[in-house]
Amino acid sequence: MEMNTTKNKTVIAILFGGCSTEYEVSLQSAYSVITHLNQEKYEAHLIGITREGTWLCYEGDIDRIPADTWASADCLPAMLSPNRTDHGLLIARTGGLELIRLDAVFPVLHGKNGEDGTVQGLCELAGLPVAGCGMKASVLGMDKHLAHTLVSLDGIEVPNSVLFRRMPTEAEQFSMTEHLQYPLFVKPVKAGSSFGITRIETPAELEEAITLAFSHDDSVLVEEAIPGFEVGCAVLGNNSLIMGEVDEIELSEGFFDYTEKYTLKTSRIHCPARIDTETAERIRETAARIYRILSCRGFARVDMFLTPDNRIVFNEVNTIPGFTTHSRYPSMLKGIGMTFEEIVDALIRLAVEP
Repeated sequence: MEMNTTKNKTVIAILFGGCSTEYEVSLQSAYSVITHLNQEKYEAHLIGITREGTWLCYEGDIDRIPADTWASADCLPAMLSPNRTDHGLLIARTGGLELIRLDAVFPVLHGKNGEDGTVQGLCELAGLPVAGCGMKASVLGMDKHLAHTLVSLDGIEVPNSVLFRRMPTEAEQFSMTEHLQYPLFVKPVKAGSSFGITRIETPAELEEAITLAFSHDDSVLVEEAIPGFEVGCAVLGNNSLIMGEVDEIELSEGFFDYTEKYTLKTSRIHCPARIDTETAERIRETAARIYRILSCRGFARVDMFLTPDNRIVFNEVNTIPGFTTHSRYPSMLKGIGMTFEEIVDALIRLAVEP
């Protein structure tokens, strides 16, 4: 087996794609990371994961990544070696296996099989530093019920909800949710980009919404809609935290679903949020508390609701938030003066030098 070592530069593997409904989003995020990487400091090996789960080292034109034509050529089978002594990436070349020692892995993967602790667990097994949250925080961030339970134990308000671990009978649907106030959100416990989420106004809509949510996950959360609007806060760091600007989602109708997140047809994002300084500081403080409660590191976006009477209610943590140049996370940090290049550099540095 041939070993390839590079001096002076930090060697990283950037993972993109994945077996996830958010595959396309990952391609866009990864392209932004790759094109804003300091080539003088980093040697990046691009590892694309197909929808079917095949890992490929991509060595072609990076413009083919967002177009989703990358997997048709210039690819070699590849994998992260679980052997801790390898500490790296294995690429199957014509002459045999090539081992590339890695300083860190940067998973730019959204949703299941990437943001949920699976890849992070593989990296921890292999002894490879990860840019972003580790396995525990990734699991907690992906599981809305577990995250709400832990955060509420620390005194932070969360929406009233009911958890279903199997498809309930019609009688169970009504009896178990009768104490909840409509409108309700029915959502998969573990899904990203608002896939499988339905807002319902009456009990008659419950069964269809629960059935849809179960098509995305094996557990479903039914929770009360929170009056007010959604706010978010970017967090960057391990022990010492950098807090970005607080942003605000203004909706004209419906909710911030997958279509709205990536088209903004009927919504607007205000950064900074249209709130007073004291409230913004309370939101940042709450975001930092949640970040630490869930053992986050590297980076995450903490989403909350601000009610008409100024209460802060926890919604969710995104441990690998959207990462295009116009995504919410980098926009919040841009609001405090950080460039996209500086954000990417900081994330890798936090992984390599925790």
